[in-house]
Amino acid sequence: MTAEDWQAGGFGLYIHWPFCLSKCPYCDFNSHVAATIDMAAWQRAYLSEIRRIGTETGPRTVNTVFFGGGTPSLMAPDLVAAILETVRATWPCANDMEVTLEANPGSVEAGRFRGYRDAGVTRVSLGVQALNDADLRRLGRLHSTAEARAAFDVARSTFERVSFDLIYARQGQTPADWQAELGEALAMAADHLSLYQLTIEPGTAFGDRHARGLLRGLPDDDRAADLFTATQEICAAAGLPAYEVSNHARPGAESRHNMIYWRYGDYAGIGPGAHGRLTLGGQRWATETPLSPSSWLAQVAQTGRGETPRTVLNPREQAAEYLLMGLRLVEGLSVARYERLGQEQIDPGKVADLEQLGLLEHHAGILRATAAGRAVLNAVIRELLPD
Repeated sequence: MTAEDWQAGGFGLYIHWPFCLSKCPYCDFNSHVAATIDMAAWQRAYLSEIRRIGTETGPRTVNTVFFGGGTPSLMAPDLVAAILETVRATWPCANDMEVTLEANPGSVEAGRFRGYRDAGVTRVSLGVQALNDADLRRLGRLHSTAEARAAFDVARSTFERVSFDLIYARQGQTPADWQAELGEALAMAADHLSLYQLTIEPGTAFGDRHARGLLRGLPDDDRAADLFTATQEICAAAGLPAYEVSNHARPGAESRHNMIYWRYGDYAGIGPGAHGRLTLGGQRWATETPLSPSSWLAQVAQTGRGETPRTVLNPREQAAEYLLMGLRLVEGLSVARYERLGQEQIDPGKVADLEQLGLLEHHAGILRATAAGRAVLNAVIRELLPD
């Protein structure tokens, strides 16, 4: 790896806020319900970590900041302002730095959103998840459809860029149901949609119910594939084509922060359970942090370092990560960069076989999955990864 490879993707910060009002049954993110939150203690920890990482990385330009969670819209606007002020004092920042904050519709207040905007947030991502009340209840969401629409209206009146998430392939959901719901979402004039198939994860409430045979009405693989294909076609026809497997945007409205991940740039992960990739001293490091909010907070206060031990990524691991990320993008990945990272050639026979099956395209040094290939992307990636 060249010392500056990360610049092909850019540099961003991910700030993890671990608290929610309730835990959704499908969620496997590091989120927790807490009766009280000491905002001052969290502010001290976040600012300390930002300064520490800034000392390590030196004066590289920050392209994006992403507040994820959890429910970051439960953060006090003053805390968000202090974090962003410290980011600007620690690194040079791009003139058009994208600052995204995730919000749940039930936690949206117009005054609070104005506070985030004044603090420097430029983009909001709303966790809507469904546009009918029955499915919202089934998904464990605390908001109603009416509250989701009202929250979206507040967000649109406050920020130039607003995205929201929906989950499909839900229990009992027919293709006609999803097409109608997706049509409603597109009519809300969003410029970015994140559309995820419901995934049953081990260790979640849904995972436990599924293991006991209590989660009925989920679509089989063929029905889920049909829903995925319909999603791609409907969004493209509405002017929000897929630019990544699960993300759709009008041209220019793509999530620049997530593009750093998919283009295999560097990002610092700050907060409990946050992951990062940092290039330091010509090596790329994988970083992690303790999952427990109280443990992370105490570790920062006591040691001045909120990370678990870092791991150096070897060339093959870096190439594999670039493949995993880059093939998610419609634009694909650079074969030369893959081979430079991995210090070995991508298997031309496997590429040729996948091209013949109509799952890959290889042209002018760019390798990309076709629409059919993105529908079975995990299988395509498994085939391409070195033995």
